Amino acid sequence: MMQRMASFIQSFMYWFERRSMQSRLVAAYIVILLIPSIIVSNYFFQQIKDTYIKDALNQNSFLLEIEKLNMLNQIEAIDTAAQLSTSSQEIKDYLISEGLDAPELLEFRRGPFEDIEAIQTNNPNIAHLRIFTGNTKTTELWPIIFREDRIRFEPWFEEMKQSDDGELWVFSHNDPDILQRFATAASEDMPKVSLIRHVQDRDDHGLLQVDMLLRHFAPKTFAGIRDESSQMVIVDREGTLYMDRRQSFMGTYDGLREEVGAQFSLLQSQAGEEAQVMHAEFSVNGASFLLISTPVERLQAHVLNVVSLEGALHQVSMAQRQIIAVNIGLIVLLSVITYYLNSIILKNLRRLTDSMKKVRKGEVTTGIAIRGGGEVGELAHHFNKLMRTINELIAQGIQKQAVTKEAELRTLHSQIDSHFLYNTLENIKMLAEIEGQRTISDALTSLGGMMRYNFKWSGEYVKLKDEIRHIRNYIDVMNIRFDDPIQLELNIPVEYMELEVLKMSLQPIVENAVKHAWPDSSDLEKRVRIDVTAWEDDLITIHVTDNGQGMESYQLGRLNEILRTADTADLPHGDYGRGGQQVEGIGLQNVHQRIRLFYGEHYGLKVSSEEGEFTQIMMKFPKVLLTGGGNGHEKSDNRR
Repeated sequence: MMQRMASFIQSFMYWFERRSMQSRLVAAYIVILLIPSIIVSNYFFQQIKDTYIKDALNQNSFLLEIEKLNMLNQIEAIDTAAQLSTSSQEIKDYLISEGLDAPELLEFRRGPFEDIEAIQTNNPNIAHLRIFTGNTKTTELWPIIFREDRIRFEPWFEEMKQSDDGELWVFSHNDPDILQRFATAASEDMPKVSLIRHVQDRDDHGLLQVDMLLRHFAPKTFAGIRDESSQMVIVDREGTLYMDRRQSFMGTYDGLREEVGAQFSLLQSQAGEEAQVMHAEFSVNGASFLLISTPVERLQAHVLNVVSLEGALHQVSMAQRQIIAVNIGLIVLLSVITYYLNSIILKNLRRLTDSMKKVRKGEVTTGIAIRGGGEVGELAHHFNKLMRTINELIAQGIQKQAVTKEAELRTLHSQIDSHFLYNTLENIKMLAEIEGQRTISDALTSLGGMMRYNFKWSGEYVKLKDEIRHIRNYIDVMNIRFDDPIQLELNIPVEYMELEVLKMSLQPIVENAVKHAWPDSSDLEKRVRIDVTAWEDDLITIHVTDNGQGMESYQLGRLNEILRTADTADLPHGDYGRGGQQVEGIGLQNVHQRIRLFYGEHYGLKVSSEEGEFTQIMMKFPKVLLTGGGNGHEKSDNRR
């Protein structure tokens, strides 16, 4: 996937770079305007969306708190009724009595029993106030006092009988007829909340139940008012949802009820001990919702508010798309205007481009007249100067061709003269061999090799083995002059014989040693050693060392300073030798300058010496093979 993406980007960039400057400028203009516009629009509408969600959260959290306050008030009313009902000792005694005769029963009914009825009458929101006893000898007094057999199958009965807690709050989806007067009738959908409390203690087997319908207990949740954008829900301690079934909001979206339960469970797992109002955003089938939850601690329940965000978010999205469409239309209009303005601005640039194409085709022009300043005018100015320079170079080239032809004729003449000298030396050599003068014959052979090497100048570079052969010939010729011959020692690996060196770069160094290393009265054995070593992977050093008289420190410093400033100092050509005199011919300075000219300023010569011991010239140049050989690290010859 990444490779395809990289290939696509590369193809697009290739295509884009081949477009005209005018097209690229317009494209860049579109990108510069469109991308920030989209980013700013998205950021702006995201802020609007966040603000709307925040406002919806604050508003519905406020409504939720009002509903919670209503529920707390009703809890206090139910609790007050329960306390008044269980505060009468006559009621407690009646529940555990062995039975009352008719007068006693009539007196009880007119006394404490009517007081309990008055408690329910004074609070019309209480649906039922009932006391249950496990004493089978107690007479039931409807609709207040009943035996426990009537509630034995309630899901909370066993839990309450075995619990040491004083009370239990229970939610139910309906309010069944405890008297079972209409056994065949279906239970009416009347959700309620009940407070279950021990009358005195668990051993008395007396339970108090105070019921209140949820439409009175939570008036906003069960008000029956149709709202298409939100709905309140009560969740008990077991996670069961209680809601007004007359509202259609929760049934409008498939799976909304199940998702509300799942989101509430997730909030419960993430909530801290002191968490009060919690909220979460979620979606069902692409529709967005906001869930707000607040706990009612005494009930061990929570009140939820499920709010639909679809309406407002849809309007925000519509406004976002409209503004983006307007921005795109405006950018297109501005791009068209920019295209024509760029066409006018770049007219002179196209004229300049056409002139350059003519020059490339060989239609030499004298320049182009473009009025005005700016970058295009500056380019035209430099183009005109370039054309004048080209015309001058063409004229110089024609003149050089004439001079070159003349030089070729002179070179041909020199070659004719050199052939005459070669033939003459061969004739003398043959005479020496006929006369048995082998020494003279060998000297003439070496001299002829030197002359051929000097006269045959077909290029600046030669193989190291050719330069060494030339040095051997030079030493052989020079040994004719000395009683004690000079010993040439070579320490050169075979694979380095194919390396390239500048022609006549080693011979002047050896010549300098032969002329200046040993005084005329010296009886020392004369030796010149040439060592070739590799330095790193792409660098070669050649050391030419003699065992002569060496140099004084100030002479050595002077000579190295001359070599160091060879490219900048206005000094005469030649080599300043060990006595300060200038050596004739091509000297160390010229060799150093040639190496730096052809290889670079990081290469060249360096001299080291010990007075009375030796003098050593180090040559440093890159490892380059002219043909074959080598160990695989060498550079290839790529000169043209």
